Amino acid sequence: MTWNGGGTVVQQMAPKPMEPIARRIFKGIILLEVAGVFAAYGLFHKMNSSRDFRGTMNKYFPSVLEVFYKSNEWSGVYGVRESDQEAWSNQD
Repeated sequence: MTWNGGGTVVQQMAPKPMEPIARRIFKGIILLEVAGVFAAYGLFHKMNSSRDFRGTMNKYFPSVLEVFYKSNEWSGVYGVRESDQEAWSNQD
């Protein structure tokens, strides 16, 4: 509070730092993180339920399919890779 020349009290507000911008950036980062989690789950679900989609992933993104196989093996689900390779070799 400060006194102006006429004897009345004038309340001055401190300038706000960049809080609104920082909050928007933080919310944007959180939103991107949540969207990434949903996208990863959607990709995993699609690969887990469709051998044809895994074949497409094998053709265009083999490293992503390798991560899928490894994650299944780490969780105790074995034989997906072998059954896919057997099915794909029988198609040709």
